[in-house]
Amino acid sequence: MQGHAQAKFCRGSARKMRRVAALVRGLPVDRATAMLRLLPKQAAEPLGKVIASATANALSVEGTAHHKQQDFVVVDVRVDGGPIARRFRATGMGRAYRIRKRFCHVKVVVTDEKSQGAPRVSAAPAKA
Repeated sequence: MQGHAQAKFCRGSARKMRRVAALVRGLPVDRATAMLRLLPKQAAEPLGKVIASATANALSVEGTAHHKQQDFVVVDVRVDGGPIARRFRATGMGRAYRIRKRFCHVKVVVTDEKSQGAPRVSAAPAKA
């Protein structure tokens, strides 16, 4: 069973969000949320909310009788660039510097450990 969630127009650049997303990809949900609570990055808070939302979406399909939050694993985290809000800062002698306020879109997929199955082993012939 899978759960999906996405957050659009998150403040912060996609590049900085991807660094945080790489830390939690493949971890169990409870461990990932605990890590994000302690991580001193601005991108950790919105990513934690999206993971919690994806888990809640998965649990709402079947209910908590069959699955618990601890059963889920963060399978996929995608961070795409969003729009750029352009502002300007006035400087001396009539000049202006451009400030780019970047946004990003985050998509998270969680699945339960039971449906992932055993890891695949290649069928390469064994050397004698």
